[in-house]
Amino acid sequence: MAQAKTTNAEKVTEAATYKKEQLVASKRYANRRDLIRALLEDGKAYTLNEVDGLIEKYMKGKVN
Repeated sequence: MAQAKTTNAEKVTEAATYKKEQLVASKRYANRRDLIRALLEDGKAYTLNEVDGLIEKYMKGKVN
């Protein structure tokens, strides 16, 4: 039997996703809970890389 090979695109879709409530309760983002609540949408699932990217983008934003 031939084994199916996985591509990089398939590996990306296999990344674990978490809801906003789970991320707020996590130890990883304990010092960023308020920011997580403000940046993320209710009911939407995010990967850890997405959350880290959103936080980084926000932190690098301009102050008016």
